[in-house]
Amino acid sequence: MAVKPVVICLSRAGEPVARRIADALGVALHGRKGRVGQADAFFPDALDHLRDLFLAGIPVIGVCAAGILVRAIGPHLADKRAEPPVIAVPDDGSTVIPLVGGHHGANRLARRIAEILSAQAAVTTAGDVALGVALDEPPAGWHLANPENAKAAMMALLQGGGARVTGEAAAEARWLADLPGGDEVEIICTTAPVAAPRPTTLVYHPQRFALGVGCARNCPADELARLVHGALAEADVAVGALAAVGTLDLKADEGAVLDLARALGLPLRLFNAGQLEEQAGRLASPSDVVFAEVGCHGVAEGAALALAGEGGELAVTKRKSANATCALARAEAPITALRGRARGRLAIVGIGPGQAAWRTPEASRLIAEADELVGYGLYLDLLGPLAAGKARRDFPLGGEEDRCRYALEAAGEGRNVALICSGDAGIYAMGALVYELLDRGAGLSDAARRVEVISAPGISALQAAAARAGAPLGHDFCAISLSDLLTPREDILRRIKAAAEGDFVIAFYNPVSRSRRDLLAVARDMLLQHRPADTPVMLATNLGRDGEVLRIRRLEALQVDEVDMLTVVLVGSSNSTLVARGDGARMYTPRGYARKMKGAS
Repeated sequence: MAVKPVVICLSRAGEPVARRIADALGVALHGRKGRVGQADAFFPDALDHLRDLFLAGIPVIGVCAAGILVRAIGPHLADKRAEPPVIAVPDDGSTVIPLVGGHHGANRLARRIAEILSAQAAVTTAGDVALGVALDEPPAGWHLANPENAKAAMMALLQGGGARVTGEAAAEARWLADLPGGDEVEIICTTAPVAAPRPTTLVYHPQRFALGVGCARNCPADELARLVHGALAEADVAVGALAAVGTLDLKADEGAVLDLARALGLPLRLFNAGQLEEQAGRLASPSDVVFAEVGCHGVAEGAALALAGEGGELAVTKRKSANATCALARAEAPITALRGRARGRLAIVGIGPGQAAWRTPEASRLIAEADELVGYGLYLDLLGPLAAGKARRDFPLGGEEDRCRYALEAAGEGRNVALICSGDAGIYAMGALVYELLDRGAGLSDAARRVEVISAPGISALQAAAARAGAPLGHDFCAISLSDLLTPREDILRRIKAAAEGDFVIAFYNPVSRSRRDLLAVARDMLLQHRPADTPVMLATNLGRDGEVLRIRRLEALQVDEVDMLTVVLVGSSNSTLVARGDGARMYTPRGYARKMKGAS
């Protein structure tokens, strides 16, 4: 999924250039707090923010010294095939320098920025400079079948060799027209599968075919795959010449269809029955039976034709197996704009306690990819600049079910939605509620029930509290919520009693509320029946945020008035202890290594 770039500005001197770029590209401008007057979002530390964006896979256009960008991303450079573009522009906008990702969009973006600023793009990639083309980055609508040969082919051309462009689609490959002629490099442009005869042969496929599929519920994945590959072989069409896989929206969660699109490396596009029925007059094998079942006269042929567009025609009519159908349509030109809608995605994202340094790169990436952010307003605010320019839907505390329903329905419309939770989304957060709603199904649209749902782990409050305390979770532990809004009070008391008798370290979530202040005191008194009065207790408030407060208490001295709704209470076991250090005491729970070492000696 394409991620919009972000323009970074570090000083007022660069602000006019940064704003000009951001406005022309329609992207967000992030400014250094206290040093930039106007921006869509502000950040306090440039190196931390640049690192967070880079690790999240967000293209960065830095209006600043190139050295700052290099220092921020340098330690994290690893795979040039996966790293996002990073571009440096000086404050005066005189030059545009692609630093990273030249063949993955940076060179192209740098040239576009140079046009905006009437400046010079300082492209240093050898192929772009000497030949004016990057052989491993074909234009939209074309696919390079053997990218592993690109380096050898480029080196041959840079050393003075020439290229011979062949294949039935050679005349369409106008972007290769200015290459020097010769026989050192062979470039084959074709929709047919072909094996490269030598290391300097490149095979490009124009993506002018669309694949339509349909299948019965729980169709075996290998059955659909065999049918499709048989149709491709029949038409002599390479997988690389396919632009997308299309099907009826009722199949959005069908395992065989999803596996097929994933295996072919193609986007999946969905059409409702009405959209497919618009193709009825063009079908080679319309079916009244199919119409009675799903509301259109053909799924595979209809989806293929819908993807191929008005000028498209069937290249392979409907082919059938016991449980599946497929068809192939040929478009008039390479397909660059996909019709239909994508399968929606709901990413359930745990952002940890809130600070960017404790947020995983995966969480940042999913947030960056999202079309819309959904969550409790405070949690969305904690995202800071990462949320800038994105559509957001805030929900209050107490609106958890409405929050999850909205996120599922928004994803059901084909959008990429991130449901933001603090801590870990699967621990006392929205992960379980999303799956409960999907399990019950009541009140959800069919499209919402078929969306892709993924989860990103986050640092939980108990982990953050434990790290601040020392190592109190070194042995067995548990977590108990003291909120009785959703859990009967007698169940909470039963769990406290079991944990006390089991001598677990306990993390108490939701220890108090405005109307409930007695359960923590009850829990303290129950625990004192099973562990020493001097058992260490950590009170951690506003973990990882401004106003963080950490206090260590004896269990017998634990006072409810010291605790609020933003506090995690970590109670040690009978073995937990404190170690005195010059910079303060640390709490830990031994696992028994000392006894084992003593026995061995």
